[in-house]
Amino acid sequence: MSPRADAVRSRERILEVARRHDARSLRLNDIARDAGVGIGTVYRHFPTVRALIEALSVETLVRLGAAADRALTEPDADAAFRGFLEDAVVLQLQDGGLETVLTDLALTDPDLHDECSVARGEVFAGYDAVLSRAQRDGVVRDDLSVAQLQRLICGIEHAVRLGAPADRDLLLDILVSGMRPGTLDSSAATAAAPIRRSATIG
Repeated sequence: MSPRADAVRSRERILEVARRHDARSLRLNDIARDAGVGIGTVYRHFPTVRALIEALSVETLVRLGAAADRALTEPDADAAFRGFLEDAVVLQLQDGGLETVLTDLALTDPDLHDECSVARGEVFAGYDAVLSRAQRDGVVRDDLSVAQLQRLICGIEHAVRLGAPADRDLLLDILVSGMRPGTLDSSAATAAAPIRRSATIG
């Protein structure tokens, strides 16, 4: 077997083992031990935990981009938006490293993993297209940005992890309801203001 083929096999073995670990607590030493390779071999392929997480998340990013494409073909903008949010939450629950890849943009080194950078760029373009359509069709309030939407999805992911899988649909329904145009009118905002101020006392 050529050195290149051997290196490819080692890389795939490392990824295979890493997928069985919680992406939120990966340790390269543990991966090397469980994969039956030297730590130097792991570092040659993935010099940092971040690089390994990004490699693991490429497939999920592709699936998330495909979810956005499907949403854009759905005739009903409301159903499309709700369906896309559900797909995004499900994928983040399945891939514990996806949130890190999507939110900690400054940590990505394109020289180490340009495939992940490209896939992530396509995902954000999909987010933008789905959100823009929903706003254009009056489904979602106009002042919500793509970055804010992505962080809200992360919030639902965390809430489900803290609670139970059965919480997901209810929490998504609450999230979608809160993003409707005119959800918080001026009278409601005025009534809520004293509550927010009192919460900061002390």
